[in-house]
Parts: sequence; C-alpha cells; structure tokens
Amino acid sequence: MFIQTEHTPNPATLKFLPGCPVMESGTANFTSSGEAQNSPLAMGLFGVDGVSGIFLGFDFITVTKTDDKDWEILKPQILGAIMEHFQSGKAVMTEAAAHGGAEESEAEDSIGKQIKELIDTRVRPAVAQDGGDIIYKGFEDGIVYLHMQGACAGCPSSTATLKHGIENMLRHYIPEVTEVRAID
Repeated sequence: MFIQTEHTPNPATLKFLPGCPVMESGTANFTSSGEAQNSPLAMGLFGVDGVSGIFLGFDFITVTKTDDKDWEILKPQILGAIMEHFQSGKAVMTEAAAHGGAEESEAEDSIGKQIKELIDTRVRPAVAQDGGDIIYKGFEDGIVYLHMQGACAGCPSSTATLKHGIENMLRHYIPEVTEVRAID
C-alpha cells in the first residue's frame, strides 16, 4: 500500500491519501479520542502521541498535530497506523456510526437551499482539496453560519477564506446574505 501525503494551508495539519475510499458517504470529524469510539481508524490514529484531530473524507484522512510535536517524527507513525488499519480489513466506521448522517434541517427555506447548494457545489470541493470541509449550519438575519472541519479548523487562512472567498461569493449570488460566520 502506497500512501501519499500532501501539505495543507494549515501547518498543523497533513492530508494522507491511502489510494482507496476512506468514507463511502459523508465525512467524519474527530477532535478527541472520546469522539472517535465509533471509528477504529480514528482510534488507531489517536493512539499516536501528538495527534489532536482527525478528519475523514471520501478518499483522504486529515490529521492535525499538537504544537509540541514535529511532522518528521509523527508522519512515519501515522503512515504506519493507516497502513495497519487498512491491512487489517477493519471498517473505517462501525455500523452504528455509519447510519448517522450529515445533519439536515427538516424545513429549509429557499434561501437556505440556495446557500447550501452553493456551499456543496463550489466551496466544499475546493476545501476538500486542502484536507478540510465546511458544513452549512444555518441562515438567520442575513448571516450564514458555517462549521469548519479538518484542515480548515484552526487554519491561519480560514478567516480570509470565509470573508474574502465564501462571503463574497454568497453575497454575489444571494443578495440577502450580509455576512458569513464560523461556529464551533
């Protein structure tokens, strides 16, 4: 198994490409080992000292490290944990977790649907290239609320991406949008 790595705009995060699908549908974001109980892959990665976050995408794994660790030491350990997981034949997510999906609002208005479609078609594919994801969380009083995951969470350029990229694009297509804010 050959696993490629890519740098992301976030210096604390690396993107690992195992050359096979990771998540069949959706994504998964873990900021602690306690949250990762339903993912044998994430649990294995949290076993590496210095790993502080894991994001699983369709064909990639984004790993965030603590500030006191160096990639030169962590990278081989992470590669080993990923390789060990895929060679074991274990599932990436347990059955219980696989049935949970992305949060969907039951009653979305037309503006919310337009915003969500723009985020899904124009923003999410671009940020996935950098090892992250942006999830639409709502629209209220002209403000779009987004949740940043993976390499996007804590990235030094995420504020610029939100304000100059996403906000400008949404304001161009949807005049009712006045601001974009990140939420946890």
